[in-house]
Amino acid sequence: MPSAEKAAGALRTIGELAQEIGRPQHILRYWETRFPQLRPLTRAGNRRYYRPDDVALVRRIHHLLTDEGYTIRGVQKLLAEEKANKSSSRSSAEGFRAIRDALVKALEEDGG
Repeated sequence: MPSAEKAAGALRTIGELAQEIGRPQHILRYWETRFPQLRPLTRAGNRRYYRPDDVALVRRIHHLLTDEGYTIRGVQKLLAEEKANKSSSRSSAEGFRAIRDALVKALEEDGG
């Protein structure tokens, strides 16, 4: 397996990644049309290079489809929900920081 010889952070070609997960290259190209999160680097001649995050996403999609029994639409929905949850938790954290900063400022003004 050639991809095992590469460093963990190295870019993978579509051929290497397809061989690693046991799927043909055209399936990976199809997934790129169905999952906007999957955006490998493209170089001259439309050659695709998958970053470590892309590789992890492809492995996850493959696992959900083959091992967990999800459909393409089911995986799309799951990934979209996770993205929404991640952004809402981020905005909650920002809101808590703003409240904390306002309280600290108010306490400093009262104590000063």
